[in-house]
Amino acid sequence: MTTLPKPHLLGVVAGLFLAAGLVASTTLMTRTWLKVADAESVAVTGSARRNVSSDLVVWHGSITVENPTLLGAQGLLARQESTTREFLLSQGITNAQFHPIAIQRIQVRGGKAQGEADGELENPTTRFRLSRTIEVRSGDIDTVLAMDGKASRLVDQGIEFTASAPQFIWTKAGEAKIEMLADAARDARARAEQIVSQGGRRISRMRSAKMGVFQITPLYSTQNAWDGMNDTTSREKTVTAVVNATYALD
Repeated sequence: MTTLPKPHLLGVVAGLFLAAGLVASTTLMTRTWLKVADAESVAVTGSARRNVSSDLVVWHGSITVENPTLLGAQGLLARQESTTREFLLSQGITNAQFHPIAIQRIQVRGGKAQGEADGELENPTTRFRLSRTIEVRSGDIDTVLAMDGKASRLVDQGIEFTASAPQFIWTKAGEAKIEMLADAARDARARAEQIVSQGGRRISRMRSAKMGVFQITPLYSTQNAWDGMNDTTSREKTVTAVVNATYALD
């Protein structure tokens, strides 16, 4: 008995696996065609995708001051607010909105008053904490981002200033939704035609169509949610529309 060289033996085994795979694939396709041939309808899902760039940015910042008296806190906030307005204007931000002032009264436990015995409560003092939120909404995203990158200059001037991450919004989703759903419906029909043609059938009419969720995700992201997503963390986004359709067959 002749023993095949090992490389040749591996080639034979690989060929057998390939042949088995082709047979299984052909059998599966044949069964699918038979099902299509006997079916009265076919259900498919179509989708349409579009990469878009945000056209609106929403930015929030906050100034916080603290003082033993309310009057002192108000004066300090006014001065810091004036400095902040000047900074925003110098960065090209002319539409900043300053929200109403939030006032918080704080009880601070200080040292014991003279003559207090050990174990007695510390003498409380009152301080006032005032904060004011600033909001900027702009289509000039580059200008707002440049300003955000320089906001630490306010901290350098002794202002207790904090800012949240900018929110990026695509405002044209509403008007684009109808067009994208139409594209998704055309994609669904194309998919259905491709499937039924393998079984020698033709599509006669649409029986039903159901709009899927509208997803706005970070660019090229695979994230999704059953009730749809509306991402605001990324400037560049991918928008996906889905249609589930059922077609009657001839």
